Amino acid sequence: MSDNIHLKYLAINKSDLLWGLAVNSVGTQTIGAGEPYPPTGHPSRYLFTEERGRVLQEYQLLYITEGEGYFRSKSVPHKVPLTRGSLFLLFPGEWHTYRPNPSTGWTEYWIGFNGALMEDWEKNGFFSRERPVARIGLHEDLVSLYAEAIRTASEQASGFQQRLMGIVTHLLGQSIYYNRRETFSEVAEQISRAKILISEQFRTISAEQVAARLCMGYSNFRKIFKEYTGFSPAKYIQEIRFSKVKEALTNSTLPVKQIAYDMGFDNYDYFFTAFRRVTGMTPSDYRDMTQGKAL
Repeated sequence: MSDNIHLKYLAINKSDLLWGLAVNSVGTQTIGAGEPYPPTGHPSRYLFTEERGRVLQEYQLLYITEGEGYFRSKSVPHKVPLTRGSLFLLFPGEWHTYRPNPSTGWTEYWIGFNGALMEDWEKNGFFSRERPVARIGLHEDLVSLYAEAIRTASEQASGFQQRLMGIVTHLLGQSIYYNRRETFSEVAEQISRAKILISEQFRTISAEQVAARLCMGYSNFRKIFKEYTGFSPAKYIQEIRFSKVKEALTNSTLPVKQIAYDMGFDNYDYFFTAFRRVTGMTPSDYRDMTQGKAL
C-alpha cells in the first residue's frame, strides 16, 4: 500500500452499537494529479466509478485538506465544487459520487460510522441530505482528530470503539461549530454586541431596543439572532433574566417578589407562572431545593 494511504476497516458488534455510535472505517489518502481514483486497497463495497457512483450503508464524514474536486448525490444532483477546507457527509442508502480534479488531486480524511445517535441527529435536522457540503476552511484540530481515530483503530485496544465514538461526536460537533461560524462570519460581531448589551441591561432593555442600538431593522435582527443563537431576542432576554433569578434565589435571602422586580419582571403573576413552567417548580420550592432545605 502507498505511503500516501492509511486506512482501517473495522467490524462492529451489537454491543458497540448499544453506545449509540460505532465506527466501521477510517483513513486518509493523498491522490496525486492524474492518479486513478479511488485507488486500489479498498474493499469492493467501497469502490466506485465516477459515472456509476455508489450507495453505502453507513454515514461517512470526509474532509478535504488539499486539492479540489466535486460531489454529487441523489439529493444534490448537480456538481458541487469541493476545495481545500471542504467537509462533506455521506448518508446511508443515498446514491453519491465524488472525485478529485485530475489536474490537482487531493488529500482526504474520512471516518465511517453507524448508530442510533446519528439517525436521531439527522431526523432532528442537524444534518441534511440536501445540504451535505460545508466549506469550513482548514483547522488543525480536525486533522488531529482524524489522525487520532486512525491510530485508535490501528491499535484496537480494549474499549477502542468507545474512544472512536467520542472522536466522531467531537468531529461532528466541531463541523457544526465551524460551519455556523463561517455562515455567520459577517454578522457574528453584531450578534456578540447584542448579547453584551443584553447581559449588561437585561433588566430594562427590550429586543426592539437592542436592534435599534445596532442600527438594524427588528425583523432582520430577530431572524439573524434566532438563526445564530437558537433563541428569539425576546426569549434570550427572558432566559438571561431567569438565570439571574435562579442565582439570586440560590445565593440570597431576598424576598421572591423583590428578586423578580429587580431582574426586570414587572408583573409578578406572569413571572410566577412563567418560572413554574420553565423549571417545573415554584420560586420558593426552587430556593428550598438549591439551598438544601427541601426534604
